[in-house]
Amino acid sequence: MSGDATTRAGREALVREHMAAENSLDFAAALATFSHPRYELIGLDRVFDGPASVAGYIGTSRLPFPDQHNELIALRHADDAVIAEFWLAGTHLGPLGALAPTGRSFRVRMVAIFEFDATGITCERVYFDPGAISAQLTAESS
Repeated sequence: MSGDATTRAGREALVREHMAAENSLDFAAALATFSHPRYELIGLDRVFDGPASVAGYIGTSRLPFPDQHNELIALRHADDAVIAEFWLAGTHLGPLGALAPTGRSFRVRMVAIFEFDATGITCERVYFDPGAISAQLTAESS
């Protein structure tokens, strides 16, 4: 069991390192946590696969939300994955598709499944409702 506990602890530390690197905008460090970089954004039906594709996604993902950050709620373990439940928050200060910056903030609850091989993360699969983000960005002030 100690090997299993050691594996779990190592994977959890890597997920925490990855999420902290995203928060500090250290995208090279976030990319380095992958043995094979891959993001699957289920809410947007988008996949970024391979170092160049993931680096491009990470680099442009903060343009609309330069202060975007995650707030970890809980981590769970599976045989080949770590499941992270977290809040994602940010302020809309840059263009998001056709939507001009609104200056409004969003905060939504999300789940990411971090899949692993023997050397690192092989996929971050993120489940979220993009409509919840859009609604917060375009809501009329009361």
